[in-house]
Amino acid sequence: MRVDIITKEYPPEIYGGAGVHVTELVRALRADVDVRVRAFGASRDEAGTSSYPVPEGLRDANAALQTLGTDLEIVGDVAGADIVHSHTWYANFAGHLAALLHGIPHVVTAHSLEPLRPWKAEQLGGGYAVSSYIEKTAYEGAAAVVAVSEGMRADILRSYPALDPAKVRVIYNGIDTDSWHPVEDPDLLRGLGIDPARPSVVFVGRITRQKGLPYLLRAVESLPPEVQVVLCAGAPDTPQILAEVEGLVRGLQATRDGVVWIDRLLPRPELCAILTAGTTFVCPSVYEPLGIVNLEAMACGAAVVGTGTGGIPEVVVDGVTGRIVPIDQVQDGTGTPTDPDAFVADLARVLTEVVSDPERARAYGEAGRARARQDFSWASIAAQTEALYTELRATGR
Repeated sequence: MRVDIITKEYPPEIYGGAGVHVTELVRALRADVDVRVRAFGASRDEAGTSSYPVPEGLRDANAALQTLGTDLEIVGDVAGADIVHSHTWYANFAGHLAALLHGIPHVVTAHSLEPLRPWKAEQLGGGYAVSSYIEKTAYEGAAAVVAVSEGMRADILRSYPALDPAKVRVIYNGIDTDSWHPVEDPDLLRGLGIDPARPSVVFVGRITRQKGLPYLLRAVESLPPEVQVVLCAGAPDTPQILAEVEGLVRGLQATRDGVVWIDRLLPRPELCAILTAGTTFVCPSVYEPLGIVNLEAMACGAAVVGTGTGGIPEVVVDGVTGRIVPIDQVQDGTGTPTDPDAFVADLARVLTEVVSDPERARAYGEAGRARARQDFSWASIAAQTEALYTELRATGR
């Protein structure tokens, strides 16, 4: 069986969870399946992988048009595949057209949903209307839609009510616990400006509305003064949110020490060391289908404090591997808390409880690593995905 996987992100060009997911899934699937990767971007040397830059005639076009142009370059090359599997709206158009042109089933993995990310209109302008149209069309035409959590499945069916619920399958994201593991390296931490002896709260994520970083920065104002805050945050969606985060960080640094902001992409060993040293990791997202970053933190033995939204409660077991912060959200697709001040206060309260009890935090971290290894292995996820491919191939849907 040959499966063509289409993705915008693929090594070395990865900037989010979808890229991590595709990379690990491909590696695990290739043990049993002929997988051809068709990725956006510059040439790659990996066997079975083809790269597609933006067509020359679209170099100066709107970013959404550049995406569609790249998709069109991919479609013809899918000929001969038994299944086409696309990841994110960037690749969904190519997958949809390839399914129509070559008469093969199209599988879509939902890493996020455009209707639940309306703030992307700030970033894409009219391109957001294009991305929303592409996603809706691809999902409704797909042979199967893979949701990375039960929460995500509910969001998909709410966002696209015309979609047959039987087509939406839950297959969790996974984690490679051999690559993500505890690393003790106090000298590395000091070199990054982190004091390994202080209790600390660690955030890792892009600077985007989805990740809830401004709420966390407001909550930090109420943390005990001895608590260090380590922000591994970059790749801002817009100048506006970058300016907001910069202002909040400067305000914190003016009133307390131990606020460390690392705004560059860190290699995995450095991230492992930061996560291992943290008293707790925090995921203040207002929208998170599952959150691979939570699995990464758990695999490194970190306690996790996460928002009670999306798939986070399916990963973080409250009172066992960490804590869940309650959030009541406006039902307009933005994920905005109905009472932002209450959410910030709850976030500060739970973080304070965890960071003030290092023994309990350590127990959460140990339980989290065990859960990551047992329930979220890529071998298991690849097996479930391959079974779906086999089913679709047999039925011809």
